[in-house]
Amino acid sequence: MSDKCDLCLLGLIILSSLLTGTSGVNVFISSGENVSLSCNNALSDCKSTTWIYYRLIFLAGVELITLGIKNKDTERHERLSLKPDCSLNIKNVTEEDYGLYTCRQYVNGQKQGPDADVFLHVLHVSVSPSSSSSSSSSSSQTEISPGRSVTLSCQLYSFAGFSCDHWVSSVGVELLWVNQAGVDLKTDSRYQISSSSDQYRCIITLTTTLLNEDDNREWRCQLTHRNQVKTSVRYTVKYSAQADSTTAVNPSTQVIVISVAADAVLLLALLWLICRKRADNKRGTGDSAVKDENDHKGTYETCPFLPLQEPM
Repeated sequence: MSDKCDLCLLGLIILSSLLTGTSGVNVFISSGENVSLSCNNALSDCKSTTWIYYRLIFLAGVELITLGIKNKDTERHERLSLKPDCSLNIKNVTEEDYGLYTCRQYVNGQKQGPDADVFLHVLHVSVSPSSSSSSSSSSSQTEISPGRSVTLSCQLYSFAGFSCDHWVSSVGVELLWVNQAGVDLKTDSRYQISSSSDQYRCIITLTTTLLNEDDNREWRCQLTHRNQVKTSVRYTVKYSAQADSTTAVNPSTQVIVISVAADAVLLLALLWLICRKRADNKRGTGDSAVKDENDHKGTYETCPFLPLQEPM
């Protein structure tokens, strides 16, 4: 598959492998997980193994592993490793990792046998930036608040580039939004669910207005192949602390608290004025009777209604 003519046949190979399960292995994985891609044509050791990655059908591939040695010039080389059985291990899969991975064997510079193709399909969920106070538009958990509308987008990235309808009708692959109990959310009228496609993605979106009881609620985008669950991505609603405090306090309770606080302040002020007047009266009486050696010092009256405080 080194020239463009061979690459043009990849679309037919993908379709054949999806429909019949032959001529390649299909792997469905969620973003953020680790995956191991099997090399079914490996020889006795991995010194003959080369892994080639194709993103687009009409572009040449990139060698990730060359004769058992990892290519450090690739952007994701730190997440790649070759296992003892020559399988390619990818850590923390992202939506950018989807595509065709070809395991090829070379001995003395000569290609040996047929290629072993693995088609990696990546499932990823993102939240609409306008729905979240978080700066990130992609997360399994985000801080949002009740009363706001949230839109979740579940995207299946695939080298095949099939539409959502084609995935369902011809391949038997379907995307669903389900709740924690696994019930399809299309059966609930509070959720608006729609699907769309572009060149390399099948997209299913969920839109709803959040309720107070949605805090810590979990929704899942679930991928099934012939009615068997292959992978899923979880999304958990998490309200911010500010939203919690705002919704937890009843407005009438706030009014009562403010009123009681104001009354307490007025009462303390009145008591202070009474105590001060009593102290002034005593100082006046003492001054008219006699002057002692301490007459230059201030006189302080202890108020029985207030806590003792040191003079300022």
